Amino acid sequence: MTYITSAWAELGGDPALLARVSTVVRADALPARLPVRELARACVGVCALAGAELGARRAALARVPRVRVDDGAVAVSFTSERRLLVDGRAPVAFAPLSRFWRTADGWVRTHANYPHHRVRLLRALGLPGDAAPTAVARALAGRAALEVEDTVHAAGGLAVALRTPRQWTAHPQADAVAARPLVERGRLDGSRARGFAPFDGGPLLPAAGLRVLDLTRVLAGPVATRTLALLGADVLRVDAPHLPELPDQHADTGFGKRSALLDLSSDRRTFEELLAAADVVVTGYRPGALDRFGLSPEALAERRPGLVVAQVSAWGAYGPWGARRGFDSLVQAATGIAVLEGGTERPGALPAQALDHGTGHLLAAAVLRALTEQSYDGGSRSVRLALARTAAWLTGGTEAAGDAEAAGDAGRPAGSEPGEGVRMDEGDGKGMTKKEEPTADAGGLRDAGPWLAGTDSPLGRLRYALAPVSFDGGPRDWTRPPGAWGADPARWL
Repeated sequence: MTYITSAWAELGGDPALLARVSTVVRADALPARLPVRELARACVGVCALAGAELGARRAALARVPRVRVDDGAVAVSFTSERRLLVDGRAPVAFAPLSRFWRTADGWVRTHANYPHHRVRLLRALGLPGDAAPTAVARALAGRAALEVEDTVHAAGGLAVALRTPRQWTAHPQADAVAARPLVERGRLDGSRARGFAPFDGGPLLPAAGLRVLDLTRVLAGPVATRTLALLGADVLRVDAPHLPELPDQHADTGFGKRSALLDLSSDRRTFEELLAAADVVVTGYRPGALDRFGLSPEALAERRPGLVVAQVSAWGAYGPWGARRGFDSLVQAATGIAVLEGGTERPGALPAQALDHGTGHLLAAAVLRALTEQSYDGGSRSVRLALARTAAWLTGGTEAAGDAEAAGDAGRPAGSEPGEGVRMDEGDGKGMTKKEEPTADAGGLRDAGPWLAGTDSPLGRLRYALAPVSFDGGPRDWTRPPGAWGADPARWL
């Protein structure tokens, strides 16, 4: 079964509609040992097909519009955070303490892009708040990787030990992840079928007139809501005032959206007013973190029947790691992907944050399919995805992962040495990255120009990646650029 076939089946889609999808294959896109290009293509393909299906339903079309997936557009979009330019300035991708580090018995991967995560990491290591990367390297060199993982987690920070695929398979969280479907879908009540307002001409916008309350951060959730905004939704991202977003990250994922600040602990009335008029709520915080505010799917649907609630997390909302924070880079390290893409002596990385971008497009697809299903037989709906489950889908399960691991460093391209093709940046804080080939860019393409665009915005002149979701009659670009973080009022248009 191909990736797109299995993904569409997970979404509950009619298999006959897959005949409406065509692909422009580009062999140089997203080069990796694992089938990253195929997974990314499938995630975008089912997202576009779900949008085309809903658009056809709303416009009463005789046939679902044709979907075209171009590997070039997918590769550029999946590296959008590296494509962005703000007034000609390249974005800041990773902070100095977000990277792989040598430990006494292996490697550990940390994530400290946000200031509060940096503080917690240094505190866990017994270091001052102004500690340099060299001090962190010394502190970690004498410790065991699993000890660092546990200590930093206990302090509220983010660090995971590098694991091989077999080591991850033996972990109880891997068992919990493997027991779940790629896309968890549920019906929460028996509310009536959803009705849609008619289109008023222009592009076919499947999500036109729908209000999406965006409670997400980094990166899968914002990618999902950015995609829904492309397809016509009124997306309002709401953040807590005390948790500012990273400026470049906000610029990359803020296209088509508005951004407001709201303290849920002191202004519940405003939130309830937003919820009362929302059609979709998307959450991307650590599982359980929002439950105290009454934001579980069941509680939300009880107050707003007919709602679609979409959730995304790093490790899944189950198992011993269900309540842990996580990011794409950490999931790659823990699940064995970093070993498969590099080795135990020099961990590697996927050519893009494909777990984030892929899961984000799957999440948007799940929302669109839930809306289509609602139009036939109603019911509040819940959908849930996890980066670790997407990682298991990418690696193909324990047998395929074991075969790849057994190859080890012998699986490297002919003529290369262990570690060739990656760079260990000890001083510049960028961690481990793929070495750029002189004739290819970050996504493996020789020319990314056709899938890049420019626009003026409140943040400055932006160069950005165009959306890869494309179907006949559909939108080609977002209708508004990102604005300043928190600059919009907390109300619907």
